[in-house]
Amino acid sequence: MSKMNVSNDMMLSLFAEMVLDESIRKHKEQYLYKEIDLALAKGDEKTFLALTTELKSLYNHGK
Repeated sequence: MSKMNVSNDMMLSLFAEMVLDESIRKHKEQYLYKEIDLALAKGDEKTFLALTTELKSLYNHGK
């Protein structure tokens, strides 16, 4: 295998990992928003605060 093929394979692997990470992050974000809405509907302040803290952490980790 030539050096160029190894380099291309590494770039494709990195790109695939980035796409997967973004997909997981978006799924987690959607889940948290749904759960936050449910906590609000139930008036569950403790769960609401825990979920919003987790959502903030998700946003801060992405920056």
